[in-house]
Amino acid sequence: MERFLREAPGSPGRGFGGISASRVVFEARREISSLLRCPSEDLVCFHMNVTQAINVALWGLLREGDHAIVSSMDHNAVVRPLSEIRRRMGVEVEVARADPLGRLDPRAVEALIRPNTRLIACLHASNVCGTILPAAEIGEIARRRGIFFLLDCAQTAGVLELDMEGMGVDVLAFTGHKGLLGPQGVGGMALSPRAAEEMRPTICGGTGSRSESEEQPDFMPDKLEAGTPNAVGLAGLLAGIEHLKLMGISRVREHEKRLYALFLERARSVKGLRLHGLADPELCVGVVSLSLEGIDPGELELRLQEEFGIHTRSGLHCAPLAHRTIGTFPRGTLRVSFGPFNGEEDIDVLVEALSWISRG
Repeated sequence: MERFLREAPGSPGRGFGGISASRVVFEARREISSLLRCPSEDLVCFHMNVTQAINVALWGLLREGDHAIVSSMDHNAVVRPLSEIRRRMGVEVEVARADPLGRLDPRAVEALIRPNTRLIACLHASNVCGTILPAAEIGEIARRRGIFFLLDCAQTAGVLELDMEGMGVDVLAFTGHKGLLGPQGVGGMALSPRAAEEMRPTICGGTGSRSESEEQPDFMPDKLEAGTPNAVGLAGLLAGIEHLKLMGISRVREHEKRLYALFLERARSVKGLRLHGLADPELCVGVVSLSLEGIDPGELELRLQEEFGIHTRSGLHCAPLAHRTIGTFPRGTLRVSFGPFNGEEDIDVLVEALSWISRG
């Protein structure tokens, strides 16, 4: 990112000064397309984060009188825009209920389908308890019924092998600052050709193309990308993806599973510790939701940070539906995440800290 600011500070697609910057954006688009197995790199759109991408997709695809289905594990990035769309446009929204461990039966989704169902949206893995949802099965249902399928991959891009075509995904939303190892402020979505065709632009402006026209270009990705992009952030995203490719997604996944299993084994010794959700490294990403008897999750987060230098997150994690589903609303939980740069020594320190706190 520092090198980009020194060597390619121009605006992508805007004059000769932006040629180097344009090359970075193009390379980032191509790498994302390859990583997600998107039908075409032109069908990858960049936005400031996954939330903005989901908003662009929902507002662009849904019409008055439509019906949409979400899961009870979904993040507010999906739930809140759908609530606003329902209020403004009269779109009906129904929730497919997962069980208390965060597992979603695809049949619960299919049972809610109506003649006017236009969209099914769900996350790929819970940001609360890590449970991986059956995306391919839901995608097959959506494809068979001619319904758009939006998959929120904030927790899985860069962690699980993804194949949007094979999974029947029309909108695959991703963020740069998690598994893709990029900076904050970059994200986006990859689209199927039919989603790109049907999606209306919700943000219009300069694209560097067809500047003589007052209309937003009707071709991708310009149709859904207006204004100067966060090119320096995309330089960081590109570097993160290149590093991820060197490590290998499958190796990252196996590493996180080992850490998760090690934590489960050693955490048994912590008095009053309760794990929420499946707590199974084979069926979850590297996210653990826990509580410690007699201690508020916020206090536990503060003590881990101040006394042991361990970064966690407490509360509802912007996913109140998920916490209602697993039975931890309104108190929430403490969330611990394992990543490629953690080692076994981090698990030892965490378990030791939890044990110390549990003893009072």
